[in-house]
Amino acid sequence: MSRTARLLILLATVLVLGGVAVGATLYAAGRAAQKDRTQTGGPAVTPGAVRLDDPHHTLFRNMAWGPHRDEITAVPTDRLSGPRTASGVRCLRFYQASGTGICLQAVHGKLRDTYRAIVLDNHLHELRHYDLAGTPTRARVSPSGRTAAWTVFVSGDSYAGTAFSTRTSLVDTRTWHLDANLESYALAVDGHPVHAADINVWGVTFADDTHFYATAATAGKTYLVRGDRIAKTLRALHTNVECPSLSPDGTHIAYKKRVQGADPDAPWRLYVLDLRTLRESATGEHRNVDDQAVWRDDHTLVYSLPGNYGSDLWTVPADGTGTPRRLTTAALAPAFQH
Repeated sequence: MSRTARLLILLATVLVLGGVAVGATLYAAGRAAQKDRTQTGGPAVTPGAVRLDDPHHTLFRNMAWGPHRDEITAVPTDRLSGPRTASGVRCLRFYQASGTGICLQAVHGKLRDTYRAIVLDNHLHELRHYDLAGTPTRARVSPSGRTAAWTVFVSGDSYAGTAFSTRTSLVDTRTWHLDANLESYALAVDGHPVHAADINVWGVTFADDTHFYATAATAGKTYLVRGDRIAKTLRALHTNVECPSLSPDGTHIAYKKRVQGADPDAPWRLYVLDLRTLRESATGEHRNVDDQAVWRDDHTLVYSLPGNYGSDLWTVPADGTGTPRRLTTAALAPAFQH
């Protein structure tokens, strides 16, 4: 046999073996993906019609394993551990008010994931979407549904340290005017304007279509700020406030507060501030709460803690009494009707 023939046979053998290896790899990957899609665990979920303004149901991101993981899901408001109806719309962060929803969503690409903010109508259909500059972390809608806000991590992936950068945006859902970065607003602390390169703003909660509260950070301190999207101003009201959440009656702010002596990786406890007196009080939840709590009503807070499926929802009275209790497993980012 000539040398050329031997080389051709060797080349053919290598190609065949290479094809077998590639085929086996693709088959294994396909099996793994199929397993991920069919893996189940946690509360049962079935697909169905979901509406944002349904007064008898509460919506949240479903975290139960299975084909409906990450979908916006409806459950009976009086029984959050009850049957779940999945909408088919997947969100990493979600909120809704008065029939307007905001969904922060991953867009899976061949090389990397990107993210977008989607404004949803009452039937969870897209009205408008915006490309995001980083990883989704917070989302809110004003009580009337007129204004939506979202925060992303531009760098870093945790609020626990200092090496992160955020970007927070506001959009008017009637005119579609977008304020792409609230760091462009004029910040004042103790009545003095602050001009600094390290300003970060995150965690909006709305008082109305124009006014909101948020966290602003600069020079190693965090502040509760009151914002005005018409005047484009941020005014500091109180220190050591992160991810505020305004009560439905507008009188109290729930937030996570850094406490002395806590683990640097788990530094927050859940507090409530009386906006009329600026007096703060601790809630009965003594574990680390890294979430923007929501108000179930004017007296009750709901927030997420780590669970077997990623996140469970817990509740505690806002006045410092009582003890925490788990509302439901495998859930995140609830939105209650007020």
